Amino acid sequence: MSLVANVSALYYRTVDAFAHIDGLPALLLRVYLAPIFITAGLHKINHIEDIISWFGNPDWGLGLPAPELMAYLAAYTEFLGGFALLLGLATRLVAIPLMVTMLVAALTAHWDNGWFAIASSGQETSIAYVLEMIGFPGAKESLENSLEVATRLGRAKEILEENGNYSWLSGKGSFVVLNNGIEFAATYFIMLLSLFFTGGGRYVSADHYLAKVFPKPQS
Repeated sequence: MSLVANVSALYYRTVDAFAHIDGLPALLLRVYLAPIFITAGLHKINHIEDIISWFGNPDWGLGLPAPELMAYLAAYTEFLGGFALLLGLATRLVAIPLMVTMLVAALTAHWDNGWFAIASSGQETSIAYVLEMIGFPGAKESLENSLEVATRLGRAKEILEENGNYSWLSGKGSFVVLNNGIEFAATYFIMLLSLFFTGGGRYVSADHYLAKVFPKPQS
């Protein structure tokens, strides 16, 4: 047997050895996403009138059509969808409306703010630093924005140090500039897309056991 064949056989034996825990990544994605959507949905439900106003107002809100319907759909899709993810129940189906909410959020609430959820204040630590090297559109502007962010954060720190207890003010974490870009919505969309293709995961989801009761029809 050739060296290539030996390496190939070793590779597949290694992969097969971990096959019984291949549901772990899906479980981790679900456990990560579930509380995010549950709390986001619960917040919308508890403040539904404010959400309706924000969805519908074209001046200081999103200016969406049918804001009341959209608000209720978003709220209960996130709230109930989060619990379904937690249980691994109808994971593939639930992922679809949740992905839609992330697309709507990215395109309506975050798109104009670019990529970053929190504005980068250091060019060398910004992902745009690498993207600018290959001429990626918008990367240069993002790096220039980092300089502006750093300037403003520096000035804010000076003001706080002069007029307050900066150690106490920053004791729970550093001050940042909230950019509110599409980063989180895009990340959650990608995680949901993965769950759409993999399902809830073997052994660790309701879907796994329901599939035993209702097996896939043979073609």
